[in-house]
Amino acid sequence: MTMDIRPNYTIYINNLNEKIKKEELKKSLYAIFSQFGQILDIVALKTLKMRGQAFVIFKEISSATVALRSMQGFPFYDKPMRIQYSKTDSDVISKIKGTFQERPKRPKLPKSSDENKKKKNKDANRAMVPGFGQPSMLNNVNVEQPPNQILFLTNLPDETSEMMLSMLFNQFPGFKEVRLVPNRHDIAFVEFANEMQSAAAKEALQGFKITPTHAMKISFAKK
Repeated sequence: MTMDIRPNYTIYINNLNEKIKKEELKKSLYAIFSQFGQILDIVALKTLKMRGQAFVIFKEISSATVALRSMQGFPFYDKPMRIQYSKTDSDVISKIKGTFQERPKRPKLPKSSDENKKKKNKDANRAMVPGFGQPSMLNNVNVEQPPNQILFLTNLPDETSEMMLSMLFNQFPGFKEVRLVPNRHDIAFVEFANEMQSAAAKEALQGFKITPTHAMKISFAKK
């Protein structure tokens, strides 16, 4: 049946867990689908008719195609996702596309320069705090640790959750668990069964953008 629907920029997902809050759902969908290409928007409505469903709008049709094939049946919050191309453009998507066409591209520039400034400030702040005040630690950060079955993640956004990271890493063989650090949202540990499996995940997800401004940094944890 999905073959009858022509490829579309938008994929339609149903059988989603209805207990998940809308904002968390959108963040989690972004986290797992942004690996396939640039996402223009994610629409998840909490109306009775639209519960358990979402639309993910990609910039390229090829991204939507790979996402549909790769994530079909993916266990998302304990329920396998059912994905198909959006049938033509539903009203919801047409409205969104309308807003995207109406939105002039030029005003986006000041925003990105603001983001760059924020990023520069963040980098400057980081430079002022070399490894929590221990210069030796800063030197160690640059030296690649020997392979370890446990990965150390840094530069994570504030809204990172255990579920979000689990969904990213459990697509790799040997995944065991995610461990968040209390009172620190920007770092986490991910454990695999062995060093080869952790290395494969590290290579695949290095620099993965959980949000547009946070590229995840992955290194082997210290033994």
